[in-house]
Amino acid sequence: MARKNLIAGNWKMNATHLEAIQMVQKLSYRLDAEDYDRVDVVVCPPFTALRSAQTVIEADHLEIHLGAQNCHWEESGAFTGEISALMLSKLGVRFVIAGHSERRQLFGEDDAMVARKLRAIVEAGMTPILAVGETLAQRDANETEAVIGGQTRAAVRGLDPDTVASLVIAYEPIWAIGTGRTADPDVAAAAATVIRSVVTETHDAEAATSLRVLYGGSVNPGNIAAFMAKREVDGALVGGASLDPDQFAAIVRYWV
Repeated sequence: MARKNLIAGNWKMNATHLEAIQMVQKLSYRLDAEDYDRVDVVVCPPFTALRSAQTVIEADHLEIHLGAQNCHWEESGAFTGEISALMLSKLGVRFVIAGHSERRQLFGEDDAMVARKLRAIVEAGMTPILAVGETLAQRDANETEAVIGGQTRAAVRGLDPDTVASLVIAYEPIWAIGTGRTADPDVAAAAATVIRSVVTETHDAEAATSLRVLYGGSVNPGNIAAFMAKREVDGALVGGASLDPDQFAAIVRYWV
């Protein structure tokens, strides 16, 4: 079965709930039925803007999917400041990012913690967007394959093949996030091949073939087509450019 491309916008800690309404509306004005037929479009606002974005999406019957940037692995409890996967699912959230490098680096999330979050997302009926990627030092030391392979193995361990087949995994080299530097499309394709090889080893070839692999790291309208030309790459996890509806729409419509 052919994999449908997916373009997800990670707004990070940007946009108030009022700005989110405008951003979602402006994005919808720039996309049409053909775009949604070819690409799953996801926006991931901050927690405070999720309800407002959900209201616009549902009221206007938009085909834009709602995503979240993070969650806790427990369903409820004494975890001040945290948000559970169950809470997100009740807001109509369809996708949740797990293991973004900023969470790993700035907030100390390790592979075990990311794996627990991924399972919570699945159990709540949503699709994880698992982020994996290496630092520049690791890349220079020729450790890229070991790093992204290890992160992938830790995340999918214990999941059934059908669940793994439905996952989205985003290769985000840490040295390319927010730096203006991008990985070569061949590098992104090679990373996707590593990810699928790991899943073939841990599960089976069908799961590896079915899951979607995105590229993330300073994606913009000028470079997206080169990445999408690689059959191993199924889309992009977009950071800064997703805050501009014009730029994000141009990325979604990469073939134009």
